[in-house]
Amino acid sequence: MAGTISRLPDVGWMLRPLTQIPGVRHAVVVSEDGLRMGHGSAEGLTGEVPELGVAEAESLAAACAALTVTSQSTVSLLFGEEAGVRQLMIESDGGFVLFTSAGQGASLGVATGTEADVGLVAQQMQVLVARIGAHLSSRPREQISTP
Repeated sequence: MAGTISRLPDVGWMLRPLTQIPGVRHAVVVSEDGLRMGHGSAEGLTGEVPELGVAEAESLAAACAALTVTSQSTVSLLFGEEAGVRQLMIESDGGFVLFTSAGQGASLGVATGTEADVGLVAQQMQVLVARIGAHLSSRPREQISTP
């Protein structure tokens, strides 16, 4: 019996409220196994990455999944296996990257410039997840049985 590969729905259009926040540059939704489910960029950006293309969004999705797994290992070590990672924040010279759980099997990532109100961005990420989290979820992959 051969397995089937299904295309994940593109949920990039749902990220528009985030990319309209001042200072937000890019947003991406990723499955827990690192697949891009959707992405968006703020309008009129300049600089190193003026628009997040599919290739960059797929790389960011893979990095997000790796960071989530790594941080989950750290949290489990410190607080026990039942403690889940809710949100991550990385600060760099160029800005911030925030990741948050976005429903079952999915994460939401947002990249900002240094001028962004990170508290507002994190709060709006939670609002978006609460409002449309079911659409941001990714079901676990089905196991392929071998004959």
